[in-house]
Amino acid sequence: MKRFKTISEFLQFRQLPKPEHPLISVFKVESVDRFNLNESATWFYDFYCIALKRVANSNEVKVKYGQQTYDYDEGILSFVSPNQVLSLSVDKNVAQLKQSGWVLLIHPDFLWNTPLARTIKDYDFWGYSVNEALFLSEKEEALLVDIIKHIQQECQSTIDKFSKPITISHLETLLNYADRFFHRQFITREKSSHQLLERLEKLLNDYFDHGDLVAKGLPTVGHIAQSLNVSPKYLSSSLKVLTGQNTQQHIHEKLIEKAKERLSTTELTISEIAYELGFEHLQSFSKLFKTKTNQSPLEFRASFH
Repeated sequence: MKRFKTISEFLQFRQLPKPEHPLISVFKVESVDRFNLNESATWFYDFYCIALKRVANSNEVKVKYGQQTYDYDEGILSFVSPNQVLSLSVDKNVAQLKQSGWVLLIHPDFLWNTPLARTIKDYDFWGYSVNEALFLSEKEEALLVDIIKHIQQECQSTIDKFSKPITISHLETLLNYADRFFHRQFITREKSSHQLLERLEKLLNDYFDHGDLVAKGLPTVGHIAQSLNVSPKYLSSSLKVLTGQNTQQHIHEKLIEKAKERLSTTELTISEIAYELGFEHLQSFSKLFKTKTNQSPLEFRASFH
């Protein structure tokens, strides 16, 4: 696994000219000299990477983002944040990887002392998310390419006191448009999203019905997301669009559902039910149950007698 600490180091690896600015760079995908495509490569950066590119023979290319296969079949916009692992392997029979588009690299130091330094990680698309690049219409692609060209122009211009604020402004515009398109994809790809919801329901049912909650405790958002092969942010954002609830709320809803079953169909004490459902303290269980149902566990049980 190779680590690239600086943008200059990465550009040198890809046999590209030194960047006009050491902390931010834009280049066309077509300008990259081909390296040995018969060998797989795994690397991570100490900087952000936004790639807007088309891969003509994507079925011959295997890209992994984290541990999941990344799909470029229809999407063209992808995001990698510092310290995230990216892997590439190409079918040994492919003579040349046909790609086109743009790549934008931003070192965190470039954002220092700007509001964007504090907010850039709030965008959901930086996480190990769904295993597909973001789809763009031709109009949307042209819009983002135009912004990227403006950033490139600033990088190539003589640096003055206006250079950084103008570049940051373009970056924020690019990220905000990407955020809009990213969240639209949750809505337009309903089949994929609903399949994710079905998988979540099955996973939670299996966990609560067959899992040893006493030993394992309640499922965490991280565990659920990992089991579904998506990032926690992506999972919560997708569920929020479909159901109005995030992942933690879904876990709590399933927990309350199981608690109601035990309260209404068994003679177990409240303490025994709480313990069985993974709670160390009865008070925590009772407080959550009342928050969700407006009744204490005892009041709910009493309503059945």
